[in-house]
Amino acid sequence: MRVNTLFFFPLLILLLTVRPAWAQTDTTIYHLTLRQEPVVKAGKTVLGMTVNGGIPGPTIRFKEGDYAIIYVKNEMNVATSVHWHGVLAPNFYDGVPYLNTPPIEPGQVQKYAFPLKQSGTYWYHSHTLLQEQSGVYGSIVIEPKHERLTYDKDLVLVLSDWTNQKPATVLRFLKRGTPWYNIRKGTATPLNRVIARGAFGAQLNFWKQRMESFGIADVYYDAFLVNGQPVQQYPDFKPGEKVRLRIINGATSTQFWMTFGGEDPLLVAADGQEVVPVKHNKTFIAVAETYDYLVTIPPTGKLELRATAQDGSGTTSAYLGTGLVLAAPVLLRPDKIALMQQMAKMDMRMGAPALRFRPHHVDPEQIKANWGMQMGKSGKDGKMGGMKMGGDKPMAGMDMGGSDKMGGKKMNDQPAQPKPAMAGMKMDGMKKMDGMKMDGMKMPADTAHAGPDMPMSGMKMGADKPMAGMKMGADKPMAGMKMGGMDMFAEYNYDYLRATQKTAYADTLPVRNVLLNLTGNMQRYIWSMNGVPLSEADEIPIRVNQITRITYNNLTMMHHPMHLHGHFFRVINANGEYSPLKHTVDVPPMKQVVIEVLGNESGDWFLHCHVLYHLVSGMGRVVSYDTPRDPRLKGYPVSTLVHETDRYYTWGRLGVASHMSSLNLVSSNIRNQFNLSVENGWNRNMESEVTYERYLYDYFRVFGGVNVENFRQRLPAPLTELGTAGRMVTKTDAKAVVGVRFLTPYLFSLDARIDNQLRPRLSLGRRIMVFPRLLVSGYYEYQADFGWVNTLDNNRRFEKEVVWRTGAEYLLSRNFSLMGSYDNRFGGGGGLNLRF
Repeated sequence: MRVNTLFFFPLLILLLTVRPAWAQTDTTIYHLTLRQEPVVKAGKTVLGMTVNGGIPGPTIRFKEGDYAIIYVKNEMNVATSVHWHGVLAPNFYDGVPYLNTPPIEPGQVQKYAFPLKQSGTYWYHSHTLLQEQSGVYGSIVIEPKHERLTYDKDLVLVLSDWTNQKPATVLRFLKRGTPWYNIRKGTATPLNRVIARGAFGAQLNFWKQRMESFGIADVYYDAFLVNGQPVQQYPDFKPGEKVRLRIINGATSTQFWMTFGGEDPLLVAADGQEVVPVKHNKTFIAVAETYDYLVTIPPTGKLELRATAQDGSGTTSAYLGTGLVLAAPVLLRPDKIALMQQMAKMDMRMGAPALRFRPHHVDPEQIKANWGMQMGKSGKDGKMGGMKMGGDKPMAGMDMGGSDKMGGKKMNDQPAQPKPAMAGMKMDGMKKMDGMKMDGMKMPADTAHAGPDMPMSGMKMGADKPMAGMKMGADKPMAGMKMGGMDMFAEYNYDYLRATQKTAYADTLPVRNVLLNLTGNMQRYIWSMNGVPLSEADEIPIRVNQITRITYNNLTMMHHPMHLHGHFFRVINANGEYSPLKHTVDVPPMKQVVIEVLGNESGDWFLHCHVLYHLVSGMGRVVSYDTPRDPRLKGYPVSTLVHETDRYYTWGRLGVASHMSSLNLVSSNIRNQFNLSVENGWNRNMESEVTYERYLYDYFRVFGGVNVENFRQRLPAPLTELGTAGRMVTKTDAKAVVGVRFLTPYLFSLDARIDNQLRPRLSLGRRIMVFPRLLVSGYYEYQADFGWVNTLDNNRRFEKEVVWRTGAEYLLSRNFSLMGSYDNRFGGGGGLNLRF
């Protein structure tokens, strides 16, 4: 048969020229294998999770415009996932299990394939439960098509934290409210130290607001690592070489301060996006952020990059070059007692609840108005908690505008671009703002953090002159502004980041405002937004070609690095139209940060705090374009992801002493809790109770259960044996109980109940750390019997019973402690407690 060549050759040419997208570019393929293997990171062999046999996993490198194909093989015995953090991948390949991508089951291989539309420094990590803490993370480098910077070599440095405990054990201990991690780190603030520093009044203020102390970091870590080791040496760099350091904070819950030896380094990129180069040495890097620096190897000596955990509990260092060390500056540990004193001086309401009574009827604006800085509410003169500007001019005239004003305009009057926060600001009679003081408050520079605090462009000073045009000497930002002596805002801001091009969106685009108050409960370790954890939250709608302006208002004592998947957003700072683009933004304690997101995607995306233990405890949201779900996700309900943040955690305590033994078991999720307690005296008095609790509100729950008491009682002698002592018998009193439990201001635990015989009972208890490792507790219980229910004795009159005990516990380790106590039912003695 003869082929018509006039038809064949055009068809062949068409087949050769019309290729799929991936075939039109260079394709880079990687294979990543995840395994559970013994590893040694902090002097002990434990089971970790490796990527291609290492922790961290290998750096995977691409070119901008490449087509990436990555095969992830799961050789573990649990399901896993991989998220490409900061990479603009298609929704299906974003890697969040059940939301975007099916989980990778044991033995399976998941293929990820997508074009690379960007360049910069990024990273990858598991998004399944707590696997990232065990080692599933690594770095990504995407080189640009056209490099604008000149350097000889680059070096990726992944910072991380490591615990020899199982991550689930860490979270369980956080949820039980143990002080052990702070004790182990040396960051606890026992009462004796507080009193010695004259800070008892500040301590009372914290207790009144149901807070133990100033919080900085939650977890004790056995080591802090750079590229998997506490110290790394890179001697191959030669004098005079210019090196690009690509630094990634791949830690699970540790924010770091970075300091550099030698000359100040040149910061050139943040979160993979180029910024106007600026010399910047001491830099705060929050969890999940990345920064790129240019450094020059000195003619003699080696440079040190030191990363110090924010709470000062440890460091990790990398050294570049050879010879004598050019040491990085050493930072002092934050003074938590001084910070507590300074916070107490402010008119600030702390401890915003992590749980609301009606989670679907929450008003974020009302939460913001009731918690945080109480503007103009302290004193008749309307001063901000005593804060003044410039000497004695009060800030009563300052118009912050809440969350609905930016640049003096209401946000609902959009489209309107926010004015640069305080850029160019003028203040009558003031030549420079660098040393501006706001009487009365001062805070160590390395212990505070503020992004764009509140957009202050609408702020008015005395003569009704808005601060949007305020000038600060030689165009210096307000980094040195001291507010009433409180320099807590100076070093935690992004004003040093200026985009290389304008990032402002068109004025014609519609704007939707979203206020997210970041809320938490340290006693139960629940984290949420607007008092609503992920398991009870609605989706946040986002629309194409619409700006979503999100105001993060942090009402907790912890930093929250907020990450939005699938997008870059503008972080509104002093650079206005040149505000930087980021994928993760740190929101400092009791501060506010505003971002703007342009809707340019489809599908559902995850928004969450990147402190892993905060995420798994509820601080997350689903952001939805309300578009059809990918059919490949059929059989993988999003509810599975949501419910992972509402798991039950179980813990217990067993006590054995010379006068009694006790057992307490608790199993709890966000709203529900089951309790078992048994106290058995060697005098044969015993009390046991089983209850179920339902948390209606952060500090208030209702409960019901069964209480059983055995007690020894002497019966009167029979008439035939008058004059004898009678005999001792053991009686059992079983009753059903219902009641309420309430955590009061000053952290007293109140229990009010009534039993099936209508006998009311009221009890109150408290525990305080008096000395390092030494906890003192007290408990008082009053039960009345009004004879409301008939008993065998119809003439029974009003009776009462008082139970009280006091005790002390000395913590030997995470699991063991010595104890001594006296209970009026069981007597006194001492022994050992075991926590499990």
